[in-house]
Amino acid sequence: MTATFFVAFATFFATVGVADIAFIFAGLTQGNTSRERFVFATRGVAIATAILLFFGLVGSVILDLFGITLPALRVAGGILLLLIAIDMVFARHSGGTGTTDEEEAEGRTRRDISVFPLAMPLLAGPGAISAVILLTTGAGSDIEFWLVLVALVATLFIAWLTLLVAIPIQKLMGLTGLSVLTRIVGILLTALAVQFVFDGIRDSGLLG
Repeated sequence: MTATFFVAFATFFATVGVADIAFIFAGLTQGNTSRERFVFATRGVAIATAILLFFGLVGSVILDLFGITLPALRVAGGILLLLIAIDMVFARHSGGTGTTDEEEAEGRTRRDISVFPLAMPLLAGPGAISAVILLTTGAGSDIEFWLVLVALVATLFIAWLTLLVAIPIQKLMGLTGLSVLTRIVGILLTALAVQFVFDGIRDSGLLG
């Protein structure tokens, strides 16, 4: 049970992008007051939590609706997580765990960034949505299912705390510290993504 929680937590930590949201958020809110940043962070995390919990609770219904099997989702989710992990290891940024350059530029022109780009796609991006569906539908028991959701909420709570201290973290860690942390998480996520692909192929019956 403990392993289920930590696997889910590590996956959400990487796909939500907790390691680098401080820098993006700080850049988007340089001209805002501390009160405004608090409101943006709280509202954005609340909306992202609602979005991800929705996909976590109805993930199996979505799969049934589109006729997607769990092994197929594991392989697809594993590939997506692998691409995200590769970006993290090589310190590249894509739309998988955060904003693209175009989205960030648009976000700078908005007075309220809590919905876009903070809640989506920065926090509840395609990587995080895929991960929550993959982990909840693959849970072996009700206890594991709820542990996955607890790990999700815990990750988003840490993300909220990170946003509140975004500017101090930015000054403390610097680009080098952030890159080191991102690469470490990326290496772990790479192995986890490959394991998802292996499990999906094994359960699909393709290998007899």
